[in-house]
Amino acid sequence: MENQIETLADLSLPWIEWISPYIWLQAALIIVFGLILAFIAERLIVTTLEKVVVRTPSAVDDEVIAALKRPLFLSIFFIGLSLATYRLELPTPLTNITLSSLSTIAVIAWLGFFVRLTRVVLGVFSRAKGRYEFVQPSTLPLFDNSAKLLLFLSALYFIFLAWNINVSALIASAGIVGLALSFGAQDALSNIFGGMSILADRPFKVGDFINLDTGERGEVTHIGLRSTRLLTRDDVEISVPNSVMGNATIINETGGPHEKFRIRIRVGVAYGSDIDKVEQTLVKVAISNTEICDTPTPITRFRAFGDSSLDFELLAWVNKPVLRGRLEHELNRGVYKAFNKAGIVIPFPQQDIHIKTQDS
Repeated sequence: MENQIETLADLSLPWIEWISPYIWLQAALIIVFGLILAFIAERLIVTTLEKVVVRTPSAVDDEVIAALKRPLFLSIFFIGLSLATYRLELPTPLTNITLSSLSTIAVIAWLGFFVRLTRVVLGVFSRAKGRYEFVQPSTLPLFDNSAKLLLFLSALYFIFLAWNINVSALIASAGIVGLALSFGAQDALSNIFGGMSILADRPFKVGDFINLDTGERGEVTHIGLRSTRLLTRDDVEISVPNSVMGNATIINETGGPHEKFRIRIRVGVAYGSDIDKVEQTLVKVAISNTEICDTPTPITRFRAFGDSSLDFELLAWVNKPVLRGRLEHELNRGVYKAFNKAGIVIPFPQQDIHIKTQDS
């Protein structure tokens, strides 16, 4: 960048010398010309872009154009200040400090623009339903912070170049330090990458009811970079490391096309019972409960000929998995009462023993 400014200063020198023989006046004219050019360029470019984006219904492009004004104006104006600095022929250390300071301010201005642009773009992605599933309101802070970190490191790199700081040694030192930290914090990094994979792949989200292969079942209350938290039906919070969650077999009861959950009530009736009456009674018990979904409708299945009973199963849907335990209890009570009222016998396991004797 410094070489380009110096070349531009050499090209502009003949155009300035004939205006005034005084160096300070020439520098002042360059600054004024740069200020005017920055104002015209800002108005011309921004106004042209505003006329284009005004036809779109989205307000995102308007926000981006508004954020572009300041860094664009400063960049053009700072070029004029740099040319004026070269024209003054100041001592080399003072010239270098001035140019480095101007470059630093310009980098910071563009950093602010790109941070704002990233926030706007991620916000659009998070609101686009079904298109960018990896960017959601729950994962937005992760991507926002990651983008800010990358932009900050990039800005720091250009600032170092502006001040003629050798970044090769710093990068090599950072690599060695990073390697040492990776060995010392292997478990922590494993959990962090596991959390990023969960947030990106989204096998479950906050509010889902999941079952782990280790037997835990609960509602997901928090997905962090280090761990995932579950709240069980006993109001006990379980914190599971993300490295474990990433490799576990997870059953998401809330996943699928809707949040409804099917419960099963298994019951056996005595041999010789009227199976049509049994099925009608089971369905009537489910329909009479107001918290059982009408769609899909409750159904019964004749599952097997048991050792001591005819085995039936009542299948009904509830709106949320959290209701499973209580409604299973209510349906079991209702089935038992309805069977007693209808005269349907629920047998208990029994065996008949036949003793054979031989005459002496």
